[in-house]
Amino acid sequence: MKLKKSTVNALISYGIVIVAFIVCQSMISAKAMPRTLKGQMIPICVYIVMAVSLNLVVGISGELSLGHAGFMSIGAFSGAIASTYLLNALGLESEVARLIISIVAGGVTAGVFGVLIGIPVLRLRGDYLAIVTLAFGEIIRNVVNCLYFSVDGMRLNVSFNNPNVAGTIILNGPAGTKGIKAISTFPMGFALILFTLFVVLNLINSRSGRAIMAARDNRIAAEAMGINVTKYKMMAFVTSAVLAGMAGALYGLNFSTFTAAKFKFDTSILVLVFVVLGGIGNIWGSIIAAALLTVLPELLRAFADYRMLIYAIVLILVMLATNNPMLRSVFERLPRALRRKAPGAEAKGGAAQ
Repeated sequence: MKLKKSTVNALISYGIVIVAFIVCQSMISAKAMPRTLKGQMIPICVYIVMAVSLNLVVGISGELSLGHAGFMSIGAFSGAIASTYLLNALGLESEVARLIISIVAGGVTAGVFGVLIGIPVLRLRGDYLAIVTLAFGEIIRNVVNCLYFSVDGMRLNVSFNNPNVAGTIILNGPAGTKGIKAISTFPMGFALILFTLFVVLNLINSRSGRAIMAARDNRIAAEAMGINVTKYKMMAFVTSAVLAGMAGALYGLNFSTFTAAKFKFDTSILVLVFVVLGGIGNIWGSIIAAALLTVLPELLRAFADYRMLIYAIVLILVMLATNNPMLRSVFERLPRALRRKAPGAEAKGGAAQ
């Protein structure tokens, strides 16, 4: 049975992620991983999902979005509220079940907001779209600062700009969440990465994915061929929002308390840096960049006050290197050279002659 090239590439991607998880989990079990790196495992998973989902909009759809942290914050607070309600009101003790339901709730809520935002926003293009998505992220953060959620028996109470709500407080306005149990785990983060890769790679290689890329390359030609550009761009945008919301729920449930300040404009820019540094449209580049740049500040902690300066210099050097035509040609020729030097390559070449 001959598999398609896209299927083979997807299976290789899943295999690499599984091997990386086994190696990391083995190091954790053997206590061979430093505590600082062990504490970064869940954030690494979160930022990988965020980078891959944003690349779906920026690289595959060709639209610049600067409000990705807004969807992440929606997922984080929705997940925290869902987890606390399931525990306090419904008595669901299983942490795994609560975590899965909370991640799904965060993704669904972010997806609903993605539809509401996408309907008017995706009619814009270029810089206008970037500015509107940036404004959306800031609006979400400020609205969250005015919301108060509490659970009272089976009731979930919500109030806007009024801290006097009955019951046990879950979301306390600008003070953030309260009384949240941290239940996020590294295996769940790994499962979310696999789910994200499955969704994104299948979408890219599907008929809808080809329509999205056709609209990216030439909108007028795509419309002339009968492609509903707005529909397919909405599909990419909402899918990206759902994945960002799920990542946000995993991130939020990694802390006992967090505030809306964690999801500022800086977070959207950080995720965009992962996408650009890894290569726009390159899914594996986003994964590698997100993992390395999440760990890098911790690795540079020994440099104390100069670590962020060194971090910035590393970013500049990597961008210069990846955009160097000579270096890029070397990397393009390297796989061909390795194939020629592989055992049996000469024999096959001689047989072909």
